[in-house]
Amino acid sequence: MGKPTGFLEYSRKENELRAPLERVKDWNEFYLPISEEERMKQGARCMNCGVPYCQAGMQFEGKTFGCPLHNLIPEWNDMIMDGNFNHALSRLLKTNNFPEFTGRVCPAFCEQACICGIYGQPVTVHNNELSIIERAFEEKKMPRRCPPQYSDKKVAVVGSGPAGLAAADQLNHRGHSVTVIEKYEYAGGILMYGIPNMKLPKRVVQRRIEFMTDEGVSFVTGVDAARPEIAQRLLREYDAVLLCCGAEKPREIGVDHTGVKGVYYAMDFLHGAVERQQLGKEPAVPSAEGKAVVIIGTGNTASDCVATALRQGCRSVIQLVRRPMGDYLNAAGALPQDYAQQEAEAVFGVDPRRFSASVAELISENGELTGIRTNAGETIPCDLLIGATGFAGCAEDVCAAFGVAMNRTVTTEPEHYQTNVEKVFTAGDMHRGQSLVVWAIAEGRAVAAEVDEYLMGYTNLR
Repeated sequence: MGKPTGFLEYSRKENELRAPLERVKDWNEFYLPISEEERMKQGARCMNCGVPYCQAGMQFEGKTFGCPLHNLIPEWNDMIMDGNFNHALSRLLKTNNFPEFTGRVCPAFCEQACICGIYGQPVTVHNNELSIIERAFEEKKMPRRCPPQYSDKKVAVVGSGPAGLAAADQLNHRGHSVTVIEKYEYAGGILMYGIPNMKLPKRVVQRRIEFMTDEGVSFVTGVDAARPEIAQRLLREYDAVLLCCGAEKPREIGVDHTGVKGVYYAMDFLHGAVERQQLGKEPAVPSAEGKAVVIIGTGNTASDCVATALRQGCRSVIQLVRRPMGDYLNAAGALPQDYAQQEAEAVFGVDPRRFSASVAELISENGELTGIRTNAGETIPCDLLIGATGFAGCAEDVCAAFGVAMNRTVTTEPEHYQTNVEKVFTAGDMHRGQSLVVWAIAEGRAVAAEVDEYLMGYTNLR
């Protein structure tokens, strides 16, 4: 696959980033694609490995090596090199239902496992994947895979995040009648409401929903399946019910904020921002405009909160990181920055992160947050505190409505997805705990195969 000497002849070139001071002025996507000629060179860098670890997707000592979806990466890199983008698309869609999502928000385990990266720079798998799917949509070459005939089986998918959408897509292609139930106004789950527009444009999410609708999937929004009467109706009317409601319960920020206004959790803040900036709503969660913002936590969600606060026009932004700086230094001893930290430094002249720091006390006046005191005794002005502290579990009300057993997540047999309730299955963060979009898609595909086998006695979805 690829050009045998390509990794020696061509240097790694990623999609270009818009300048930080430019991109914080709008909510547009911050990556710029490279030319087709350059993209073909990036495909040519694939080394024709004897063992392509990039697509292994194996886990060892708690870490993931290679793509959880087992994408056929060397194959479509070879086709990119030859300019055969149609064939590249056919190979990509065999393993990944939504490359337009993973090509934007996946941490690229594939690149971390790339052999080319041992002594040099890995292949730009992430960008190559995105180029294939976006080219297909732009040129209207996405194949509509409507099933030639339908079974007499009906499946309800509760939740329209990446796991629910992947399961619905698979089961629809298999020929079952699939209805996706979403409690919010728009389908997409965390893809729509939890990831800012500059990382994942909402037009891209809506484009996929419309595409799936054309292929035969039904979407019903504004219906909360946590209501017992809705749950019972789904159990009566469908042959299988699949719960993909995410990990909605946030982990506590570690300090009592009862009666103090100005404290929110990350998903609520990001959800409100999407409603305000992209959907034209006026949510209860306030904007960061003119506010001194402090964000607790690190990782992708905390960074998205930093970037969102900057675009809303915050007065200042500080990110508190519990662990010491040394835990984040790379092999060269430097402190890497993601897109949000680059932007904060460009706007305020300093990296927003404070390491070995946590909130010890809230300072308020008449119930309004005015500042925080850290574990080191430092007082920081703050009138908007955002907890990006991870998740404590899935939504208990949905589990109660369907009668499924749960602890932090829904209980199933190891490596399986069926719950203790007949014909009820689960997948995604609700099943595996807080995770990534790529793992949610992988779970959605896996649960679809198990549901199909339950309905038909066999499956060809594995």
